[in-house]
Amino acid sequence: MNWKELTVKYLKDLVKPRTIREVILKELREAQLRQLEAQSGVEYAVSVVQYNEKRIKRLEDRLLQHEEVES
Repeated sequence: MNWKELTVKYLKDLVKPRTIREVILKELREAQLRQLEAQSGVEYAVSVVQYNEKRIKRLEDRLLQHEEVES
């Protein structure tokens, strides 16, 4: 297809009425993409929480060791 044919096809697709199936499939794809993005966000947030839990534990242990040495 040349540039002119592609442009005409694109414009026809823009003005052509969509079927209910096409609308539903488009929304389904968008919902699946948003779900994947949200799941990635959850995985990141969980890893940040786990990191900080380990960090807090490590720092509390070090604080206890330091207090024992001073006593």
